[in-house]
Amino acid sequence: MAGIGPITQDWEPVVIKKKAPNAATKKDEKVVNAARRAGADIETVRKSHAGTNKAASSSTSLNTRKLDEDTENLAHDRVPSELKKAIVQARNDKKLTQSQLAQ
Repeated sequence: MAGIGPITQDWEPVVIKKKAPNAATKKDEKVVNAARRAGADIETVRKSHAGTNKAASSSTSLNTRKLDEDTENLAHDRVPSELKKAIVQARNDKKLTQSQLAQ
């Protein structure tokens, strides 16, 4: 059992340091105001759509406009139901399940 025996003390000093502030803490309003009071340099950058309800991708580009104005019908041709029946019949003749046919 550990701890049985003479008790010794460790007299080595322990140094406890604070963590360096991360980016989120540097942007905190209290920290920014304290830096202003201290006279530190503060860089402010306004984002293009900051504080608005516009998404960054809300502006239409040329490709988007071309796609919106396109009136061509882009539907796939349908496969006739006779093909489906022929596949099912051939699978049943060979006594295969759908999963076996897929492999």
